[in-house]
Amino acid sequence: MAKALRIAIAQINSTVGDIDGNAQKILEYVRRAKRLQADIVTFPELSLCGYPPEDLLLNPSFIEENLKNIKRIAGSIDGITAVVGFVDKQKGSLYNAAALIAQGKIKGVHHKIHLPNYSVFDEKRYFKEGKDPLIFKIGDICCGINICEDIWYSDGPLKVQARKGAGIIFAINASPYYMGKIKERERVLNNQARKNKVFISYTNLVGGQDELIFDGQSFIVDDNGRVAGRAEAFKDDLLVVDVRISPKRHIVRKAISIKKQVKTETVSIPKRKYKSIKLLDEVYQALILGLKDYVSKNRFERVLIGLSGGIDSALTTVIAKEALGRNNTIGVLMPSAFTSKETNADAVELGKRLGIRLFNIPIGNMYEVYLNSLAPVFKGYPENIAEENIQARIRGNILMAISNKFGYLVLTTGNKSEVSCGYCTLYGDMAGGFSVIKDVPKTLVYKLANDVVNRDEEIIPKRIIERAPTAELKPGQKDTDTLPPYELLDPIVEAYVEEDKALRDIVRKGSKKSVVAKVIQMIDRNEYKRRQAPPGIKITPKAFGKDRRMPITNRFVEK
Repeated sequence: MAKALRIAIAQINSTVGDIDGNAQKILEYVRRAKRLQADIVTFPELSLCGYPPEDLLLNPSFIEENLKNIKRIAGSIDGITAVVGFVDKQKGSLYNAAALIAQGKIKGVHHKIHLPNYSVFDEKRYFKEGKDPLIFKIGDICCGINICEDIWYSDGPLKVQARKGAGIIFAINASPYYMGKIKERERVLNNQARKNKVFISYTNLVGGQDELIFDGQSFIVDDNGRVAGRAEAFKDDLLVVDVRISPKRHIVRKAISIKKQVKTETVSIPKRKYKSIKLLDEVYQALILGLKDYVSKNRFERVLIGLSGGIDSALTTVIAKEALGRNNTIGVLMPSAFTSKETNADAVELGKRLGIRLFNIPIGNMYEVYLNSLAPVFKGYPENIAEENIQARIRGNILMAISNKFGYLVLTTGNKSEVSCGYCTLYGDMAGGFSVIKDVPKTLVYKLANDVVNRDEEIIPKRIIERAPTAELKPGQKDTDTLPPYELLDPIVEAYVEEDKALRDIVRKGSKKSVVAKVIQMIDRNEYKRRQAPPGIKITPKAFGKDRRMPITNRFVEK
């Protein structure tokens, strides 16, 4: 006979290192789940200390504070079972762990068995692998715990737990976002649930942590792989779902046993409707959350953006206004002799439409002072990119001066296409504290501007979107003077950077060999620039930074 179980998924936004604050949030969600008469409430992977803690794990005081707080949390929980992610320490080794808490005690601990050591993950640097999958019973229902990577292995702990009688697996996760990631998760869990005839409760972290975004979108699948409930995307959420699980014949006898609470009355669960998110809206929400959390978690209040009248700075400014509000978003116009009247007017118009504060600081006179001062050194040499980049560096200097004066965070506005090829100026437009669209290809910038920002009304002036991209550092300049058209460039960047394709493989897909070779050369040659760029939000499967670690000194050339 099927047994009822009320599950609460506490999808929370933890802050790395704020162990006290995270503990308070965990206990708050425990109380909320208890009021809704949940039998069990689950929290994300390492939710107590925040994810990823990186080299904070090498600090003994950090580990001690985390252990002290998991005991404090356990002592405050009664009348409900909880699964909380924390760092465990046993015999001098650290474990990525999940505490099973009930009746004021830690009843058991699951140590993560499969440690990811690829892409943005470095878990083998810090943690020791667990061995024995945890199994426990709530009343007559046999349950198992997995931590993130554990659930992705077909022959992993879930299979062992299912064979020993588990009817439901509680998987706690800190799964970073990139475009379309939710479909991958659902595909894997659907297969695992159907193959092993188990329910799976998937609790995911939400929030921004440096370059990473955690999108939440926690969900529960039944033993046929059907989604039985889904949490919000990019928001803190408490998802409560009633499930009925049929006990299996063979149940392990040594499982930790937790008495199911007797309910004298039934509290109904608020009904909710899940609305699927389109891919572009998903990306847009990720960028907003990433900026919002970076600013707030690092104790900034306001951001500063150089408004050029181009689409990149326009999109960055719109995202900033959405994330932080118009009063916390400041634009700076810095026209030169090469800035067209239309470009300047469009930047002013964007500021008006967004209702943000604008500073207007012309750089013409400053540029002349630079040229005059450098004239004796440059004498006899024709003008080249050096004179162009002086303008970008003057602008970077102005933005950083205002940042210093008022404590504003400068947002850079370069997109992935430009950053890939080094089409940006070191200590110029690369100067700043955070890069919102660093991982957004130029073609995607246009799609976000057209199909999301301007979907219902024209927020970004049409002329900004339609104008041919230009840095305006010399007369008649266009991006295509230096780069292939973005519709040709972006597929090459995607293939080389995100898919690790060789030159010959990219050419086979239809790109011209000379163009591919030139783009690869630019990407490889500009690694030194990217190392000095500010962190930015990851929204593709492979971003520059933690994801892609290439040597700066590199003589390898594809032929």
